[in-house]
Amino acid sequence: MSDHPQHYYPSPALSLSLAGIFRRDDGASNAEVVEAGEEASGGGERRDNTTTTVHEISSENSGLIGRSSRSDDGLFDEEAEPEGGDDVEGDDGDNNKKNKKKRKRYHRHTAEQIREMEALFKESPHPDEKQRQQLSQQLGLAPRQVKFWFQNRRTQIKAIQERHENLLLKSEIDKLREENEALRGIINKSCCPNCGVPTISSSDASIPPEEHQLRVENVKLKSEIEKLRKAVGKGPQGMTTASPSSSSLGNEQGMENRSCMEIYSGIFGLQKTRIMELVNKAMEELIKMATIQEPLWVRSVETGRQILNYDEYVKEFNVELSSSSSKRYSIEASRETAVVFLDLPRILQIFLDVNQWKEMFPSLISKAAIVDVICSGEGANRDGTVQLMFSEVQMVTPMVGSREVYFVRYCKKLKEEEWAIVDVSIENVQDTIEASLLKCRKRPSGCIIQDTNNGHCKVTWVEHIECEKSTVHTMYRSIVKSGLAFGARRWLGTLQQQCQRLMFVMATNVPMKESVGVGTAAGRKSVMRLAQRMSKNFCHAVGASSLHTWSKYSGENGLDIRVSSRKNLSDRGEPLGLILCAVSCASLPLSPRLLVDFLRDEARRSQWQVTTGGEHVRSFVNLAKGKDRGNAVTIMEVKSKDESNCTWILQDSSTSTYESTVVYAPVDITRMQSVIAGCDSSDVPILPSGFSVIPDGLDAIRPLMITSSSSMHRGGEEGEEEEKNTEGGSLLTIAFQALVSTCPSDKLTHESLESVSSVMSCTLRNIKTSLQCDDS
Repeated sequence: MSDHPQHYYPSPALSLSLAGIFRRDDGASNAEVVEAGEEASGGGERRDNTTTTVHEISSENSGLIGRSSRSDDGLFDEEAEPEGGDDVEGDDGDNNKKNKKKRKRYHRHTAEQIREMEALFKESPHPDEKQRQQLSQQLGLAPRQVKFWFQNRRTQIKAIQERHENLLLKSEIDKLREENEALRGIINKSCCPNCGVPTISSSDASIPPEEHQLRVENVKLKSEIEKLRKAVGKGPQGMTTASPSSSSLGNEQGMENRSCMEIYSGIFGLQKTRIMELVNKAMEELIKMATIQEPLWVRSVETGRQILNYDEYVKEFNVELSSSSSKRYSIEASRETAVVFLDLPRILQIFLDVNQWKEMFPSLISKAAIVDVICSGEGANRDGTVQLMFSEVQMVTPMVGSREVYFVRYCKKLKEEEWAIVDVSIENVQDTIEASLLKCRKRPSGCIIQDTNNGHCKVTWVEHIECEKSTVHTMYRSIVKSGLAFGARRWLGTLQQQCQRLMFVMATNVPMKESVGVGTAAGRKSVMRLAQRMSKNFCHAVGASSLHTWSKYSGENGLDIRVSSRKNLSDRGEPLGLILCAVSCASLPLSPRLLVDFLRDEARRSQWQVTTGGEHVRSFVNLAKGKDRGNAVTIMEVKSKDESNCTWILQDSSTSTYESTVVYAPVDITRMQSVIAGCDSSDVPILPSGFSVIPDGLDAIRPLMITSSSSMHRGGEEGEEEEKNTEGGSLLTIAFQALVSTCPSDKLTHESLESVSSVMSCTLRNIKTSLQCDDS
C-alpha cells in the first residue's frame, strides 16, 4: 500500500452516464470506474500510481463492452500511453511499478463532427460498420469513437421518450382518478344515471335482487313506450293525423288506428336483433323472387301477367302454411318490370324519406309514418338503412276499404349500380301482438333498382301481400281479387308517371309546344306544383282512409252515393268552412282510354259538366308533364252564352298503366295570374273535383297463383266459378266537393245533400248519354 493518500477523481462524463441512464445492481464494485487525475498542490504536480479497473459500458444493453464515452457534450475519453511503455519493470521490483500506469485523456468533439454525426443519426440511428468507417475517416475520429457516440445518442433519445411516456401515463391516471371520483359521487346519490331507478342501499338490503332487476326493466320499458307514444302522438316524420281543420265523422276510427300503432310501436322496441335477422332473410327472398323465372313465375297466355307458382314458392323458401291462416287470409302476388325516368340516388332518397314517398304515390298512400329507425345507413345513399314504417294503402274510391300495414323497410347495395329495397311485415317476430290488429301483412316485397347510366333506371317490382279476407263491393270484386288493385303493376305504373312529372317540372329546356301559355320556367313550376297539390288532395279526400267516415245516400233513380264532411279551420290550401264530399261509382262498357279522352276533351266538356253553366270552353295554358299525351296540366276559360260570366278552371290529367285521373277545380283569376307569373302557389285555396278511371278487371280474372289447391289462392272465393274473359270495361269514380258553409260549426242540411246528389246524378247521366252507354 502506498504511503501517500490516494486521490480519485471520477470521470464527469462517465459518472453522468452511469448515474443518469444505467442502474448498477450491486453497488459500485462491478461497474465503478475510477480514473487517475492530476492534482495541483502548491504549484507542483504529482502523479498517482494507482491500480484502476476500467470497464467499457454499452448503452444498448448495459453490458460490459469497453470504455465508456460521452457524446452529448462532445467528450470522449481515451486511454493514454503510460510513461516508459506498457511494461516497465524496475530492478527494485517496487509494487508501484508492477501496476500499469494509465491516464485518461478527454476528447471533445468539434461542432462540425457533432453536426455530421447528427445528420447521419437522423437518417440511420443504427449505422453499419462500413458507414461508421467512412464517417470516422471523414471526421478524423476512430471508428470506436463513432460507434460509442451513436450508442449513447440512442440511449439519450430512448430516455427522453420514456420520460414523455411517463408524463402521458400520469395524465391518464389523473383523468381516471377524476372519473372515478365522479362515479363515486353518482353512486352516492343512490340513483341510476341511465334509468333513474333508485339503487339498492344499505337500507334497501331487504329487497331481493330479482325484484330490483324487475323494477329496473319496468322503468326502461315505460320509458321506451312513452318515447314512442310521444313520437306517434306528435306525428312522426310524415305522419298524417286527423286535425281540427280536417275533422270528420271518422275520428273514433282514427283514434282506434292510432292506438294500434302505439301498441305495435311499444312492442317493437324490444326486437331489434330479431328484426335485423328478418330483414336479411327477406332481402334474400326478394332477390330470388325478382330474378328467378320459370317455374317460380309463369306468364299467363290470356293476360300476359306473371303468375306465381305457389307450389314452387313453398318448395323454394320452405314456407309453412296453416289451414286456419289460408281460410282467414288471401294471398296476392305480382311482379312487373319497367324503366323509370329518374336517376338512382333520387329514387333511393324518395323511398327513404316518408314525405317524398307519400308525394310519389298520392293515389295509393293516404297515411304513412316512420315509427322507428333501427339503422340510419352509411354513405350518401344510406346503404343498410332499416326503418319501421306504417302505411295506409287505398284505392281512389270509398267503395273499397283501405289496408293498414306495419312493415320494416331495408335498403341495401347489392353491387355497383344495383340496389334493393325490401318491405316485410314484422308480426312473425312479435309473439305478443294481437293478430286482430294486423289486417294486412307484407311478405318480402319491394324492388330491385338498376342504374342504366343515362339518368334512367330499370326497376323490377315484387308485391307479395297476405290480406285478411273481407267483403268487397260487387263492382270492384274482380279488380281487387285479380291483384291489380294493390299489385306491382299499379305501384310501378304510378312510379313511372310521377317520375316523368318530376322530370318535366325540373326541366329547363322544355319545347314551346309542350309549354303553352306560360312564359317563364318559374311560372311553369308554380302552376305544376299547384296542380300536383290539387290532385293529391283529391285522392286523399275520395279514398276510404280511416280519417273519413262515409255515409250512404240514395240519389236519383237509386244512384248509390257516398257522402262525407269535414271542417277546415286553418288549412289555407282549401276554402275555410264546412266541406261536403260526394262520391259515386259506375261500371261502363268502354275502354279506359276512350272514357278518359272524352272527359279531358275541352271541346266536349260542356256535354257533361253542369256546374259552370257555360258553353264556350277554351284552354289557354297547356303544360306537358309526361310522354303520354294524357299527362298534362291545363287552364281553361269557361264563358257563359252571353259572355257575362267567365270562370277559370285548373285541370290535371294523369294516365298510368293502371289508373287515369282527371281532376279539376275553379280558381280565382287574380290569384291564378300571379301563379302563372311565378309566384308561390301554396296559399291558393282550391277545392278539387274529378274522375278516376280504372279497368273493371274482368279481363284479368285468372288464378293469382298456380297451386295444387287452387281454391285457396284463386281470385274468386272457394266454389266460385271462374268468369269468362270479356272485353275490358271501365270503372268510373265521380267525386264532387263543395263548400257548404263558410262557418265550420254549421251542420249539413238536407238541401245541401239534395243539391250535391242532383249534380252527381246529372253528370253521370250526361256521360252515359254522350257515350251512348246503357245503364249497367
